[in-house]
Amino acid sequence: MSDDKDSKTESPTHKKLLDAAEKGNVPFSKEVTLLASSLAFYFFLVFFLPSSTAQLSQALKDLIEKPDQWALENASDVVSISVRIAWDAAAFLLPAMLLFMIFGLVSSLAQNMPSFVLERVRPQLSRLSPVKGFERIFSVPGLVEFGKSLFKVLIVGVIMFFMMRSDFLHTIDAMFADPLVVPGMLYTAIKKMMVIILLATGTLAVLDFFWTRHHWFSQLKMSKQEIKDENKQSQGDPMVKARQRSVMRSRARQRMMKNVPRATLVIANPTHYAVALRYVREESDAPIVVAKGADLVALKIREIAEANNIPVFEDPPLARSMFAQVSIDSVIPAAFYKAVAELIHRVYASRSPKRRTR
Repeated sequence: MSDDKDSKTESPTHKKLLDAAEKGNVPFSKEVTLLASSLAFYFFLVFFLPSSTAQLSQALKDLIEKPDQWALENASDVVSISVRIAWDAAAFLLPAMLLFMIFGLVSSLAQNMPSFVLERVRPQLSRLSPVKGFERIFSVPGLVEFGKSLFKVLIVGVIMFFMMRSDFLHTIDAMFADPLVVPGMLYTAIKKMMVIILLATGTLAVLDFFWTRHHWFSQLKMSKQEIKDENKQSQGDPMVKARQRSVMRSRARQRMMKNVPRATLVIANPTHYAVALRYVREESDAPIVVAKGADLVALKIREIAEANNIPVFEDPPLARSMFAQVSIDSVIPAAFYKAVAELIHRVYASRSPKRRTR
């Protein structure tokens, strides 16, 4: 197992990352979500709790201090009072619910775009296996989760102890103070505690955010052999592709050889190069290269040309230049006009006596 991990030294390919995302394997920090929930509660505590508490207290005060306003003669009266209390409670909790939803969505979207993945909800026997469970607990991610929990308990507890120690005497005094003052004191203490929790959770969330991505990226690393296999799957086996290219070249060569009998003349560099040109005034304004080749292909072009009584002119410099600069089925450049025109003139001149004798 260790050798297999040690061999995975290469960064994951784009395809590997996409495949992991399709299976729901994306980096996700739970601490960022916890920080978002803590921020949502702090916002509710500072901006909404005082006014919402005052409204709920007034509603309950009217209900308790003026019971004669609410008749309880039948079931419908009980339902009416219950609905009134439920609406007041909903008005109290609605800002908190909205804040938790908004902050939760933002924290999730900031880490990964949402996607519907059936793989995450598919039943897996490994999740029920005690052996797999122990492996998850005592693995590196499991130890990291334990360290984060320990950090929350110890660090947050220690910081909170030192910050709240100065308020210890005030807390004792609150036991003997006016009951109307106690809510305000509790509210101030809770705000202090929330500030401590936010600072600790924020630090932990930043560290966990980067560690989660580092661990996820490390888990997806690939060996060199895996990258080669993936390239074969995505691009095809190199041997098969080479065979396909060879077949395509062979077919193209065969088509080219079929065009040689249509040529007007062939320019050769005795055995190394051969370029077959076709010139018919009604077809094009300049000669067209219908075939070209080197070595064995050049000899084959000459053989077909001689078999079809096509003139072959040996001009090594011209043959090499045209072979290098002109592609098949293309008109020759203007730089070759003069040299080729002289050869075409010789071809037509050699044919003219035959025409006169006829």
